[in-house]
Amino acid sequence: QVELSESGGGLVQAGDSLRLSCLFSGRTFSLYVMGWFRQAPGKERELVAQITSGGSTSAADSVKGRFTLSRDHAKNMVYLQMNSLKPEDTAIYYCAAKHTSTAEYDYWGQGTQVTVSS
Repeated sequence: QVELSESGGGLVQAGDSLRLSCLFSGRTFSLYVMGWFRQAPGKERELVAQITSGGSTSAADSVKGRFTLSRDHAKNMVYLQMNSLKPEDTAIYYCAAKHTSTAEYDYWGQGTQVTVSS
């Protein structure tokens, strides 16, 4: 069973940076696509960015140029570096994983709150 554990959220001011971390355990990390989602109050959950086993990334238009996703296979970690944060980035951020053979994300972390004040 895959387990995901996020850390790194917090309260920051607009323009600040944060790095979210996600620890993957339970299965072979290299067989999973990793993603970060977020959900703001009253809004649907949205995909922020995802990264393949080979390191190819994609990101939502709203965060391109500001957020960078990376993974460390030696540590089974995924990192979301968030720069130039805006109040509209305020949300609960979730780490997620899906096997390379599946279309949907199957495994989710508990979430970490990111709050950006103006």
